[in-house]
Amino acid sequence: MSIHVERSIRIDRSPQELYQFWRNFENLPRFMNHLESVKVLDKQRSHWITKAPLGNHIEWDAEITQDQENELICWRSLPGSNVPNEGCVSFRSSEYEAGTEVKVTMDYSPFGGMAGAVIATFLGEAPDGQLYEDLWRLKQEIEGGNTAL
Repeated sequence: MSIHVERSIRIDRSPQELYQFWRNFENLPRFMNHLESVKVLDKQRSHWITKAPLGNHIEWDAEITQDQENELICWRSLPGSNVPNEGCVSFRSSEYEAGTEVKVTMDYSPFGGMAGAVIATFLGEAPDGQLYEDLWRLKQEIEGGNTAL
């Protein structure tokens, strides 16, 4: 069972600034509440620890599959992950207004399968809602000037 999530938000910064901030994966827990930590292992690989329902933690390693500077970062979890996942984040100049559209698409198999997905949703941790909230926090942090880019 795979779940697809897709969200976007406009942020009043350049694609270059947002790409650089996101590309340093260790920044991601600053606005993604479900992430406990991300440790960069080398230029392509990173180790992720996320909070799971009922106080649990899940860890996995991921690798970058595409990296187009200032435009796109794609990843996938490495084989053996408890939460197989893959996705992309793109940074595009907004067509009609100032700023950049940040768009995240992700597919993942939830820990615990369908039962795990139902429990997560019941506990208010549905991935679509989490991603929306994460992107909103990113926008607030970046536009609020709390972050040096």
